[in-house]
Amino acid sequence: MQVKTKAIVLSSLKYQEKSLIVKCFTESDGLKSYFVPSAYSAKKANQKIAYFQPLTVLEIEANHKNKGTLEHFKEIRLAHSYYTITTDIVKSTLVIFLSEILHHAIKEEEKNQNLFSFLETALLWLDTHDEVTNFHLILMTEVTKYLGFYPDDSEMDYPYFDSKEGYFTPFQNVHTLSDQETHVFKRLLHLKFDSDQKVFAGSERQVLLKILLDYYTLHLEGFKKPKSLEVLKEVFS
Repeated sequence: MQVKTKAIVLSSLKYQEKSLIVKCFTESDGLKSYFVPSAYSAKKANQKIAYFQPLTVLEIEANHKNKGTLEHFKEIRLAHSYYTITTDIVKSTLVIFLSEILHHAIKEEEKNQNLFSFLETALLWLDTHDEVTNFHLILMTEVTKYLGFYPDDSEMDYPYFDSKEGYFTPFQNVHTLSDQETHVFKRLLHLKFDSDQKVFAGSERQVLLKILLDYYTLHLEGFKKPKSLEVLKEVFS
């Protein structure tokens, strides 16, 4: 089936000498993996390696056979040319980290247009703003809304957050955050991308990152912590 759609690149893996296997989150069909033959060949001008950098947003035409095998691109264009993400070390580190998060978090080979629209809008915001130190924390929190495990905030007056059950509680157990951790986490739940970026100290951001990674691990089967985690910590230390 011939498909025209936008697609966000989640990962690319070199195959043999000149080819790539590219995993994308598409607007039309959810998760799809594509085989790009001779991706490193100058002859494939329409399939440049630059197109397959983490979280690049593409406009593609593709043949979707929907048989569980690798699909093939027919045409590829950039949907958006990033101005700062590819040159700013902080932003480029963020997108590498977040691409790993999304690679392990998004499982469904089905349409999730709301999640796609959110991610596309968020990436454009990142590209056009300078104060982005909380971006990854906010995005990871918001993504849980679309994947079905956003924290139940109906009882936020309670002093502890139960990470396994996903709600606030007056009682402590093995899965609850401490009262200090819960307090910081509550503040994160109120943040938007354009909120004051200096609301957290660096140490608080590290605590929140661990909370979110643990939360993802509890709620997503097979979720793996990103290999780029230590690089991210170094950039934000």
